[in-house]
Amino acid sequence: MESPVPKTPLLTAAFIACCAAGASPARAQDEAATPYRSMGEIIEASSPSDWRRPDPANTLYLELDSGRVVIELAPGFAPRHVANIRTLAREAYWDGMSINRSQDNFVVQWGDPDGESDHPRSLGSADARLPAEFDRPSKGLAFHALPDPDGWAPQTGFAEGFPAARDPEEGRAWLAHCYGMVGAGRAMEADSSNGSELYVVTGQSPRQLDRNITVVGRVIEGIELLSVLPRGTGPLGFYEEAGQRVPIRAIRLASEVPDAERSAIEVLRSDTPLFDELVEARRNRRDEWYKRPAGHIDLCNVPLPTRKVEATQTP
Repeated sequence: MESPVPKTPLLTAAFIACCAAGASPARAQDEAATPYRSMGEIIEASSPSDWRRPDPANTLYLELDSGRVVIELAPGFAPRHVANIRTLAREAYWDGMSINRSQDNFVVQWGDPDGESDHPRSLGSADARLPAEFDRPSKGLAFHALPDPDGWAPQTGFAEGFPAARDPEEGRAWLAHCYGMVGAGRAMEADSSNGSELYVVTGQSPRQLDRNITVVGRVIEGIELLSVLPRGTGPLGFYEEAGQRVPIRAIRLASEVPDAERSAIEVLRSDTPLFDELVEARRNRRDEWYKRPAGHIDLCNVPLPTRKVEATQTP
């Protein structure tokens, strides 16, 4: 049984906060002396080097009647799945299909509504079955760690711009099931996915899925178009009637779209001092409304801001 913390009324709030986080009193004093900036002020003070342009070859456009959902793919974590997804997009596999599932506080999912019938749509030249890509070696991976403990992994942070976790003893790293992350549905077998059935997390982060499903990327714009979809009334949130399904106009790679039709977006880099300041600003909110800073932040609560840029700008 852990011993209780002794009552020490002479300790300052900064000292208590720093000790809880494992920092030194001197560091706490330095942090207390540092002017606090809100997330908006931090972003306003950012420089061009704090931002990055997603690679068009690794960016998907999910075109709905309500607008465009932009997805950044993660080939560094799921290379075989991303390669298959690229092939499916180039061959217009999803065009005319639908979003078939919207489960409350969980996911939306799309794919071939006739996939379980005798007449599924052909996968074309894409692979019909892929090895599971639940995690990858962490050696050589630039991992920007968060300062707080996590209930699901020995360490969490960001890698290649995505929320991720790692186990230093195992030497493995993986993408986390945060809000907006995109995964590849599978059957019972670990290697039963091919990337044709994709889902997006639209509810509370289901981290229990980590290392059980291949995660292929995340939504960087347009998540609200998915989170507001009517919930399916069938088991697991599937739509029971064909008329309830949400039509997909097309899913295309940004690299296959003319420059003038691309979404000009930049994403805040997650490996800079400015990003560290943003994380700390969210860990310890000192806006006037907050009376008690949390001193902790969960991986999936760290914002990854995006911004519109001039379409003529080059990456």
